[in-house]
Amino acid sequence: MTEPRLFRVMLEVADLDRATDLYRELLGIDGQRHPGARHYFDCGGVVLAVLDVSQGGLSPTPGPKSLYFAVDDVEEIHQRAARLAVLAPYQVHGAAAGDVIERPWGERSFYVVDPWGNDLCFCQDGTLYT
Repeated sequence: MTEPRLFRVMLEVADLDRATDLYRELLGIDGQRHPGARHYFDCGGVVLAVLDVSQGGLSPTPGPKSLYFAVDDVEEIHQRAARLAVLAPYQVHGAAAGDVIERPWGERSFYVVDPWGNDLCFCQDGTLYT
């Protein structure tokens, strides 16, 4: 291997069952429970690991801003996010982050914030700015 490869991203939460249910619904995949108060979701070769740090007596610290997911149907994921009440309440370049729109850089996307402050963005595949 000549270059590093990102294989897992950890998000801290305070209620593993609630977080598992939220991410299972949002992502549309079951994932798998693992020892150590964590649940893994395979997202195309990179594992999204949800870790309940409260079981060790800690408070969750939000992860990086933002994690970006390429999806086949951004509207379907947006509907799930709306049902889960996790659409981002802020603006991106003067537009509502929680709305599915074409961003100035050409991506059709929207943002969510989970109950523990973790920020995610879902982008329509085929419009990704790389």
